Amino acid sequence: MKKLKILIAEDEYLVLMGLKSNLKELGHEIIAEAMNGKEAIELAKEKSPDLIIADINMPEIDGIEAVKQINKDQVIPSIIVTGYSDDELIEKASKVGVFAYLVKPVGLEELKASIIIAMNKYEEFKEVNRELKDQKKALENRKLIERAKGILMDTLSLTEAEAMKKLQQKSQEENSKLVEVAKNIIEMNEYLN
Repeated sequence: MKKLKILIAEDEYLVLMGLKSNLKELGHEIIAEAMNGKEAIELAKEKSPDLIIADINMPEIDGIEAVKQINKDQVIPSIIVTGYSDDELIEKASKVGVFAYLVKPVGLEELKASIIIAMNKYEEFKEVNRELKDQKKALENRKLIERAKGILMDTLSLTEAEAMKKLQQKSQEENSKLVEVAKNIIEMNEYLN
């Protein structure tokens, strides 16, 4: 497991010391400590940790709400630590993007396992987001190509197949991507009309 920069948000001193000790033993670096949810939000923005470990019951803003607000700006994997094994809290935590849930007292091995699971889930999350962005981009490109084909069909009285062939030829001649040729045709059409 690679060394992680971790933000701990825990208002109980003994629990905080136990978490710090376990995390250091696992080879991680504690880059910030927050005593309340508001401080956790500020420190997450300032320090950009690899992982957040937060207690649910904290002053000012609870851990779940803090994670929710942090994830609005950038998703940082998080583990919630609590004294309660409550189905409602587990459901609420999962809805805001918490990657793992631990009930106190937290032992070294369960902390280690939760960190591994949280980081693996986070990698899966990033991969799914990359795939979604790629699909969205491909769809946008397809729409531009279809629009350019339509312009060629209208202005040059071509069939769809002929318009596509013309696009492909221009792409090869200019040694540029099909979507770039399509954008140029659309821009030229808008300029002329």
